[in-house]
Amino acid sequence: MSKPVAPRKVAEKEALAIGNTIRGSARKLNLVAQMIRGKKVEQALNILKFSPKGMSEDVYKVLASAVANAENNHNLDVDALVVAEASVGKSISMKRFATRARGRSSRIVKPFSRIRVVVREQEEA
Repeated sequence: MSKPVAPRKVAEKEALAIGNTIRGSARKLNLVAQMIRGKKVEQALNILKFSPKGMSEDVYKVLASAVANAENNHNLDVDALVVAEASVGKSISMKRFATRARGRSSRIVKPFSRIRVVVREQEEA
């Protein structure tokens, strides 16, 4: 006997990609995610490609992965895809110490974030 098949995390006509350890704070990553929410995939990829934000490259990779999942795993039409969801959250934080004056030290926190991108196939109106 084998395990039962896990239910899909997203609805039909949707595909998902997750980036778990993106270096940077969730607050900065959310600024990049806001730029692509609700946009067509082609337009969102162009926005990310030419954005001056540092994290836009990581978001670009996650969005491209979601598009590839939609095409290869779920047989969705790439030209009709829309970014349905781009949610951001905190991941791990590396703790480091830096030396300070008079023999003291202070903590430096290097945060990581996660992003979840869902693309949906939208019917032509």
